[in-house]
Amino acid sequence: MSESPSSLERAAARNLVKNYLRVKPGENVIVDTWTHTLPMASAMVDEVRRVGGSACTVYESDDAWWRAVQRKQTKLLGRLSAPEWAALQAAEVYVMFWGPGDSARVESTAEKPLDQATAWFDRWYKVAQSTGLRGGRMDVGFVTDTRARQWGFRKNEWRNGLLEGCLVDPKEMAASGRRLSRAFTGAKKVRITHSNGTDVEVALAGVPSRFYEGYPHPKNEAYSQYDMLANFPAGKFITALDSKTAEGRIVATHPSYDLTWYPWQTYSGGTFEFSDGKLTSFTFEEGEAEFARHYAQGTPGKDRTGQLEIGLNPKIKNLPYADDKERGSVRVRLGGNEYAGGSNPSDFMGCLSLAGSEISVGGTPVVRAGKIL
Repeated sequence: MSESPSSLERAAARNLVKNYLRVKPGENVIVDTWTHTLPMASAMVDEVRRVGGSACTVYESDDAWWRAVQRKQTKLLGRLSAPEWAALQAAEVYVMFWGPGDSARVESTAEKPLDQATAWFDRWYKVAQSTGLRGGRMDVGFVTDTRARQWGFRKNEWRNGLLEGCLVDPKEMAASGRRLSRAFTGAKKVRITHSNGTDVEVALAGVPSRFYEGYPHPKNEAYSQYDMLANFPAGKFITALDSKTAEGRIVATHPSYDLTWYPWQTYSGGTFEFSDGKLTSFTFEEGEAEFARHYAQGTPGKDRTGQLEIGLNPKIKNLPYADDKERGSVRVRLGGNEYAGGSNPSDFMGCLSLAGSEISVGGTPVVRAGKIL
């Protein structure tokens, strides 16, 4: 596999390093990559050096990683090496690519060895939080042959769409996020309508909303401890719902891609019906049996609205695992919302995505036909 990045990968890396991560001369940057993401990692290293930063590449070979799994050395994988911990302590910026690249093999591996192989996560975030590390997670790492086939999407089109989403000016998304934050502050009710039959009213939980414009948020108490790393491409506004008020019907226009269960599921043609604050029925053209199975296993609160998300990214258009970032799109989640500051502890999270709707807050439109007003 060639490590030579494409012109689009180079352009995306340049924008991320300069305008999102804002790497300064002399800063130490770790670029953590897998085999299938080497070209984009190469572009990131090049752009870090272009602005005067010092880059350290941490490379995990997919082949070597899986051989360790086969030897049942997942506990060893979960420890990380002393040099990696030392590098983390010394770094100001961190860029992480998702892997390994054989996603089908990941999703067919038992949960216990995967948990053992990633046991370093909690300690990693504690160390990173203590140093004020800032960085980003690269969603192009999710683009694999298996997932492209599974989700019926052309691999190159998917990858290029995510990279295009990394070319957006974060200031533009920040401005949209601030407008939505002002509109939602102090409001009670949100109504979502669409010509496809969607007409649903939900209520806000009364907690501060957040928006993700692509800047990392280390040591910012308004965000979670994991938000020291942004997700690239970025662009999402989120707010918790009160889990008591929901009336009406929402009909999806886009598939939903659920990463909370293995194998990752696709749900398309979905409809939620609500009455008196509760989900009363759901239907899907694709994925209904899997949704129903996980819904049946969910803990209390699974039948309540949990979170509302509005996309901010003008470059994203109906891409797998980016349906929540398309500008003006809305995603309504069921179940747990503690991450967003809510009080619903359910372990269930299911969602529908809708583009081209009108969203009104307290009777005032804030989104119409993909435009944030």
